[in-house]
Amino acid sequence: MSPLKTSFPKDKMKIVLLENISQSALDSFTKAGYTHIEQHTGALSGEELDTVLKDAKVVCVRSKTQLTEEVITKAKKLVAIGCFCIGTNQVDLEAANKAGVCVFNAPFSNTRSVAELVIASAIMLIRRIPDKNRAAHAGEWDKDSTNAHEIRGKRLGVVGYGHIGSQVSILAEAIGLRVFYYDVENKLPLGNAEEISDLKSLIEHCDILTLHVPGTKQTQNLFDEQVLNWFQKGQLLVNMSRGDVVDISALKEALEEKRISGAAIDVFPEEPKNKDEMFTSPLQNVSNVILTPHIGGSTEEAQWNIGLDVSSKLIKYIESGASLGSKSIPELSLPKMEDTHRILHIHKNVSGVLSEINSIISKLDVNILGQYLSTNLEVGYVVLDISKNDSLDTLKEFKRIDHTIKVRILY
Repeated sequence: MSPLKTSFPKDKMKIVLLENISQSALDSFTKAGYTHIEQHTGALSGEELDTVLKDAKVVCVRSKTQLTEEVITKAKKLVAIGCFCIGTNQVDLEAANKAGVCVFNAPFSNTRSVAELVIASAIMLIRRIPDKNRAAHAGEWDKDSTNAHEIRGKRLGVVGYGHIGSQVSILAEAIGLRVFYYDVENKLPLGNAEEISDLKSLIEHCDILTLHVPGTKQTQNLFDEQVLNWFQKGQLLVNMSRGDVVDISALKEALEEKRISGAAIDVFPEEPKNKDEMFTSPLQNVSNVILTPHIGGSTEEAQWNIGLDVSSKLIKYIESGASLGSKSIPELSLPKMEDTHRILHIHKNVSGVLSEINSIISKLDVNILGQYLSTNLEVGYVVLDISKNDSLDTLKEFKRIDHTIKVRILY
């Protein structure tokens, strides 16, 4: 099937790339014929962000640029947002949903990179490498093996057995760890991993705890002072999930009191917006602690794969209306059809809208070749393929329907 020519000229569709989005994304957009691409190396905010997004159809961000309700509301021409990372915390999804803006992310593309860093950090901690490294830099020759151990045979507790947690589980078993996990949902174990039914039992049972939970109200300060008191001397903690999952001050106290023997932290409650801003944390200069600047997924391989994944989803949505993987508007997987006009109608999910759409189709005697519908609690998404011989007056009529959010004709 030959490529379909979209109604909106590709050379006029402004695509904004912020925060050093991978070259693979730029290559994908360019290969697909998009030339109006604006790149910025860092995050933007305030008036600068509003100005850049004024005429933008698509914006691509990583984790620093905050797309708030105010930002999304001002960006009147915005059709889609690409989050080139695992999460979508930087986007007000409710606002995007109400504005009919499709939001995509890459929940799986950096899984391996994060998992490798978890295992590497656990090995460094159990061998007390942070302290040995600091001593060597200070000119001290500390060969003492006290409290330095092999990782083989130790028990790893995975909190959150999703895509990253299960990948960590596989790598851990391969180097001789026994794996146990806790998740709020029932998950089938991979390999020889064993499920433990509650968090307290998991902590009491394991030598190393690694956290892989989403950032939600339920997980905020999940590891607070009470939970950290469940740890016993000799245990280690690794957090590469979300910065607000662990109470950092309580963790510092537990480390100083030797209730926890070491920690590796890659995410923090407050992080610098760029490399010029000073980073501070209560955990700085605490013994046997590894602090890394949110680099769990920051490998060239991961960023390349994320660039390909999210740009592919954006291009499919722009050109066909396919919203599979969307975190805001309802998901639809759509075929391409020749000799048709395709119209997208995003509306508030209230009764009567679909009936009015079909009434207009009937009144104009339009030949429907395909009709697709998906809804969520707030929004309905209808895609219509109509005969190319039919008038596009349909589009004008659709715009007049009550509760309409966005109407687009793709081709």
